[in-house]
Parts: sequence; C-alpha cells; structure tokens
Amino acid sequence: MERFSAVERALRGAAPDTLPDVLREQLRARYAATGGELLMGDYSMTRLQPIGGPPGTAPLPMHSGPAGRAFGAQEAQTVLTTSPALAEVYLPVTVHGDRLGVLSVTLPVERYSEEIRDELQEVAEALGHQIVVAERHTDRYVRARRADRLTLAAEIQWELLPGRSHSHPVFDLGAQLEPAYSIHGDNFDWTTSDGRLTLTVTNGMGEGIEAALLTSLAVNALRNARRAGLDLVGQANLADQALYGQHRGERHVSALLLRFTLADGQAEVVDAGSPRMWRLREGRVEPVELEAQLPLGMFEDTVYAVQRFQVDPGDRLVFVSDGVYDADSLLGERFSDRALTRALTRSRLLPPSQVPYAVLREVADHRGEADAEDDAMVVCLDWHGPQDGAGRAEPTTS
Repeated sequence: MERFSAVERALRGAAPDTLPDVLREQLRARYAATGGELLMGDYSMTRLQPIGGPPGTAPLPMHSGPAGRAFGAQEAQTVLTTSPALAEVYLPVTVHGDRLGVLSVTLPVERYSEEIRDELQEVAEALGHQIVVAERHTDRYVRARRADRLTLAAEIQWELLPGRSHSHPVFDLGAQLEPAYSIHGDNFDWTTSDGRLTLTVTNGMGEGIEAALLTSLAVNALRNARRAGLDLVGQANLADQALYGQHRGERHVSALLLRFTLADGQAEVVDAGSPRMWRLREGRVEPVELEAQLPLGMFEDTVYAVQRFQVDPGDRLVFVSDGVYDADSLLGERFSDRALTRALTRSRLLPPSQVPYAVLREVADHRGEADAEDDAMVVCLDWHGPQDGAGRAEPTTS
C-alpha cells in the first residue's frame, strides 16, 4: 500500500490540469507500467474519450470491449497478451456512483497480480475524486468529454446537472439527456440531505437558448427555495413566482418535484406539468397517475398541492419527458405507452445508470432517420431500502 499512498499524494499535489500526466509518471515509477491512459465518457454515453494519451489515440466504444465492460459493469477487466507478454487492466473511474470514465493501465505480465489489480482500482478511485475537484479550476476534463461541439443551449443545461448517476445505500440514480450535444429545455436535479432525497425533473417550453435560459431560471429558483429549507409546495411556489415575474405567463416550465424520506420510503410529489412517472414493481410496469397541476410560471399566485405515496424496497421509478413518448417515426407513429412499457421491461435487469441510455436508444430506433422534434430525458431511480416492510399506498392529495 506504500505505492498507492505515494501515488495518492502525488495526485493531491498535482496542478489540476496535469493529473493524467502525473498519474502516468507515477504508474511507470511505482508499478513499472508501460502505459497509463484516462478515458472519459462523452456526453452521449457512446464513447470513451482518451485524455493525456499518445497523440492520435482513438476513442473506445462505451458498450463493448474490455474498456466498455469495465465502464458498464463497474468492475476491473484484465486482458493478457503473449507477444509481448503484457497485462492490460481497465478500471472504472467513479465517484459516489457518478461514472466518469475508465483508467487503462498496461503492465508487464510478471508485474501483474490480483493484489496489484485491486491496488490499481484504488488508484482509479483516488483519480476520480481529484478530477471532481480539479474541474473547478480547469476545462481539460470537460473538453475531453466532448466528441462534438455543444450548442450554447446544451452548454447551459449540462452545467446545471448534478451528474448522470449517483449511488447511495438506500437508492441508486441514473439519468441521460438526448440529443446530448444540442439539448435545450429538459433537465434534472437531485440532492440528498437531512435524511431526504429531493429529485426534480423539468422541461422548459420552447427551443434553443430561450428554453435553456428558462429552465436555468427554474432550476436555480427551485434550488434557492430548497436550500432555504422550504417544503415541496414552497419550492414550487417560489419557482412559479420567479418565472411569472420574469415572463408574465408567456413562458412556463413543466416540472415534477419529488421528495423521499430515506428512513421509511414515504414520498411526496408535486406534478406541475408534462414529465411522467412510471413504476416497475415485482416485474410489472405501470404509469403512476398523479393529479396534474399547472406548469410553473403560467399564472400568478398558482396554488400547488402535494401528493403522497409509498416507495417499497425493490421498486424502480422511471421519469420521462414528453420528448420520449411524443417521438414520431418516419411514418408518423408515436412512441406509445406500450412501446415505453416494453423498453422498461427489457431494461429491468440493467442498473439505473444504464437504463436511460437503453430506453433512449429504443426511442432513437423508433424514430429512425426522422429528426427529433424535441429533446428527451430519462431518469431512473432504484429504491433499495429500508427493509422494514412498509405498507403501500396510492397517491393522495393533501
């Protein structure tokens, strides 16, 4: 472990934009590595983009090959070659469930062992934590994720996000936006504090920069209210007032606001628009019917009400924007509730971090070569606990 401690100290002391270079030097000095490369997941979740490797290094597929398996399964993968005799080790780089990418390390076979692999996994975890901190001070890692240029609207939206996946002892979360490089109105946000998970799913009306700015105002108003200690109704009211005060009802934001109590699975929801919620329980997929209320910012002094329901251990909740179920094929056929049910059933064995990509790929296959008329969002929540046999209840209005 002395080697790992030395590498960790070197990463902590490195300048923010030099982490891959410092790591490569440390791997060579401490583990006799002949190669060390950081691959970061791109915005569309299709490629692992190389950073700091040899010039001309090509990206790797995210859903195949040893690097893709390491990213998808979140387990180290090792490939042994005989000529030359090398061990290529691919290790997931993840922070609190947010999957950043993969660390690729090449070693002489005689220097490889399971103990070394486990030690290198700790190196990958330390690297992930340092990248999260370093991103406050450098654009190197943000730029590395981009296979294409983002539109300005997409830039605004991605900067608002808390991440694309998150792990907690009580739950796991995963989310994705499409088209990744030109989204404009869809967004999601989550936070865990004071024994509660708060999750919001928003969809600003319009297109391009106007939709992005509208959603940005809504997300920040909701955060401001949440951080002031307001309940869900208070959060909805403050965001509603902020949007109406700015646009006088001409523009509005559809939103689904949820708050889960970690100790017992009690959930509260305010349904203020088009994002919809589906539940997978004991193999059955069904929509969760909620009392639809007015979108945020549509009228002055809108009164919102909270509904309550129970989340059981083993439940999966999936939230989708209208860009999913309104997607049209070349023949004008909508991606119906039935198609969404099939997609959620097919992806039931995948972890939440992979479900949004799987569902959005089915939407893309349905659409074919037809241009998307709206951006689309999928958020997946798996609830693991508590294991106290809490009863179930359908949503009720209060």
